[in-house]
Amino acid sequence: MKAVNVSRTGAIALALFMALPAWSHGDGEETKVAAAGEQKAWGIPGSTKGARTIEVRMGDDMRFRPHRIEVRQGETIRFVVRNRGKVLHEMVVGTPQELREHAALMKKFPKMEHDEPYMTHVKPGRKGSIAWNFNRAGEFQFACLIPGHFDAGMTGTIVVAPAKP
Repeated sequence: MKAVNVSRTGAIALALFMALPAWSHGDGEETKVAAAGEQKAWGIPGSTKGARTIEVRMGDDMRFRPHRIEVRQGETIRFVVRNRGKVLHEMVVGTPQELREHAALMKKFPKMEHDEPYMTHVKPGRKGSIAWNFNRAGEFQFACLIPGHFDAGMTGTIVVAPAKP
């Protein structure tokens, strides 16, 4: 059996990581779309073409409006997320457990940068968007994971009804 060169393996892994689709950690003005993305419990990245648009507003009262969103399995939604507050907010879609875990990690590492196709960071007075295909039925959440915001109740619910037979 041949020994693996860790430095070479690390370089290859880094090159593969750098080749993945990337989204800026900027002001969220663009819609994040990936041609093919990782399957999550709540779906996969979607295309804005043919997507239904839902506007989500957020503010310094630590609330999303609407706080409950209903979609049908297989539907692609383009969330247009508007920050009406004076501080940075974000919208991250996921399972309740994953959002709790991510929020706890953000408390430990508040300067940690994170950016995935199921989230958008929005500066005050600006907007961002997410295109997501909800290809699995269930109840999911969205939240702002900036330290203190999640704990203040900045969460919402997405109910994905099963597709009609």
